Amino acid sequence: MSNAESKRPAKRLLTLDVNGSRYQVAAYPSAVLLDVLRDDLGLVGTKRGCDMGTCGCCNVLIDGRAVMSCLVLAHDAAGKSIWTIEGVCEQSPGGVHPLQAAWAECGGSQCGFCTAGFVMASLELLHDEPEPSSRQIRQAISGNVCRCTGYTKIVEAIETAAGRMVETPGCASGAEVLFE
Repeated sequence: MSNAESKRPAKRLLTLDVNGSRYQVAAYPSAVLLDVLRDDLGLVGTKRGCDMGTCGCCNVLIDGRAVMSCLVLAHDAAGKSIWTIEGVCEQSPGGVHPLQAAWAECGGSQCGFCTAGFVMASLELLHDEPEPSSRQIRQAISGNVCRCTGYTKIVEAIETAAGRMVETPGCASGAEVLFE
């Protein structure tokens, strides 16, 4: 064991509620939620982008709010309801959320790397504001970066999904359990 490793605090057990299931994980006190989700739980839909909280690729919902998981200590997320893109799919009829379907139909993504982060931010918006204006959509996704598109098709996808979700009874968010 190196001198640096001997000075590192020991891993501590934490319990995380992720996508409706409870997990126990041993993590260092400094571990960020992004790493625990990807490395320990195998939920790789949440992407590592900038590691600085500027790109939104790592967005997840914590207690119904979109947050950048690269900025949240895993231990601080214990006892909270965490949802990743995998959970959104699991809770959606047919395994595809209306936002994801609209993304595909409207050409909202090219490489797809940032899509999960946009979907998570959009879910929070559509839960809070089922019929958002274009301006509200742009504000809600302003913390997300896409290097492939010009955002026009992303905004169109969110508008399309919002219209469908409002028209479909019982589909206020497409996966209401995410906000309970």
